[in-house]
Amino acid sequence: MALGLAVTAAALVAAAPRGDDGARGHPAPRSVREHRAVQRVSAPVRIADSATVRLLRPGDRVDVIAAEESAPGGNARVVARGARVTKVPDPPAGATEDGALVVLSVPRSTAARLAGASATARLAVTLC
Repeated sequence: MALGLAVTAAALVAAAPRGDDGARGHPAPRSVREHRAVQRVSAPVRIADSATVRLLRPGDRVDVIAAEESAPGGNARVVARGARVTKVPDPPAGATEDGALVVLSVPRSTAARLAGASATARLAVTLC
């Protein structure tokens, strides 16, 4: 009788419909089913060296580095890695050399770090 139950259970598992993840019998763990893509946002960032920004083109990948102005010796840290350049706006007519704007596609959490860093540091980019 136990053998009959085992065979029946195996047949039911084999005949069960497949879920979205292709597994049969047992549902996939919750973390696999709820895999979410990282939401990216457009972050306008003012880079201190406008000549560097003129080298950038949409599609380029850059690291953004924040150099603290108040720190002796120039304490620098990377605040964004591999950010994609989406736009390099033309500077407004009559603009002074106060850096240049670039628009980056980054995860929302990175955009928050960029905004925070730009309030206290000069930002620079390096091409990846």
